[in-house]
Amino acid sequence: MARKAVWIIGILAVGVAIGGYVFFGGERKIPVRYKSVPVEKGAIVSVVNATGTINPVTMVQVGSQVTGMVESLHADFNSVVKKDDVVARIDPFPYRARRDQAAANLANAKAAVLKSKADLSQRKRELDRVQSLIKQQFVSQNDVDVAVTAYEGAGAQLAVAEASVKQAQAALEAAELDLTYTVIKAPIDGIIISRLVEVGQRINASMSIPVIFMIAQDLTKMQVDANVSEADIGGITEGKEVAFTVDAYPGQRFQGEIRQVRNSPINVQNVVTYDVVVGVDNTDLRLKPGMTANVSIIVARKEDTLKVPNSALRFVPPKTTEGAAGQAGRPAAAPARERSGSKAVWRMNAAGDPESVAVQTGISDGLVTEITGGELKEGESVIVGIEASKSARSENLPPGFGGGGPYQQRRPGGRDRGL
Repeated sequence: MARKAVWIIGILAVGVAIGGYVFFGGERKIPVRYKSVPVEKGAIVSVVNATGTINPVTMVQVGSQVTGMVESLHADFNSVVKKDDVVARIDPFPYRARRDQAAANLANAKAAVLKSKADLSQRKRELDRVQSLIKQQFVSQNDVDVAVTAYEGAGAQLAVAEASVKQAQAALEAAELDLTYTVIKAPIDGIIISRLVEVGQRINASMSIPVIFMIAQDLTKMQVDANVSEADIGGITEGKEVAFTVDAYPGQRFQGEIRQVRNSPINVQNVVTYDVVVGVDNTDLRLKPGMTANVSIIVARKEDTLKVPNSALRFVPPKTTEGAAGQAGRPAAAPARERSGSKAVWRMNAAGDPESVAVQTGISDGLVTEITGGELKEGESVIVGIEASKSARSENLPPGFGGGGPYQQRRPGGRDRGL
């Protein structure tokens, strides 16, 4: 009996020791606390952000169609010009000389025509004389044939001379046209944006027309050429509202409207974008050509609609909690998404466990998303995250916070305090 009692007491002691170890030193499960926010109604504005450049609506390059030295400039930066105003002159001397030479060639060709006509008349008289003598048999038939050939040759020579007149006339007109091109005029009413030449500079128009001035027609009407990526171009159409900012006026937003969505793709380093033209009123002339604009295009707007934070759509509970919810018969987020193509949010049920709710989503502004369908109602709370416990927060502190360590400072009285 004594030995049996000793065995029983030993077994009880081991059991008590194991239980005490588990209770005092074993792993304890920390309860999960969730962050929740209420579902609200309000306005949502979906925007597409892009960058662009401010340009005049109409801008014309003024160049020279002739080669030569710039003799004078009659406009400068910011000069206001009217159509057909003289803005520059090219040295006209070489083209005036060519014009005079072409005029002389034309006069020479006309004189050749007169000479050819006189020669033709002479050949005609000779032919008539020979034909009258052949009847009296004073000349041979060969003399008649020679006279006919001479007459026909004179007629051909007259035709050549008349063609030379036309050729010389065309050359004269071309020379006169080149001479008029030495006077460069403004093609439209506007303001000079840039001047690219100086007096005395030689410009060469043999390969392409060199640009002398850039003229903007009306700076009170500007446009923003925004580059929108192919992923965002689908919801952008003409007439939508646009807001943009420029670095010159920080904190101020300018308004515009989409006038054109161009179909031509712009491929830069394998990134495809499209040019969206935004019309802007610039009556106060504060916007300058070439400014960089940070554009926000309003794609869609909803008023007084149900919305949830995007973090609620991204939230997924821990596996243990999700498993418990599944055992309780609650639908999980992934199956709901696969089944109907919708998304899922999580809320707390009556038992205090998270359960998934399938919802249909609409537009988003990057922070909140519209809820267009599902069982979610206004005022309900949805889970957006998990709150960290005190022990977890203390474990994430740097060494020395909350205890002794290198982050301790000694107070003047000798007591230590944490930084």
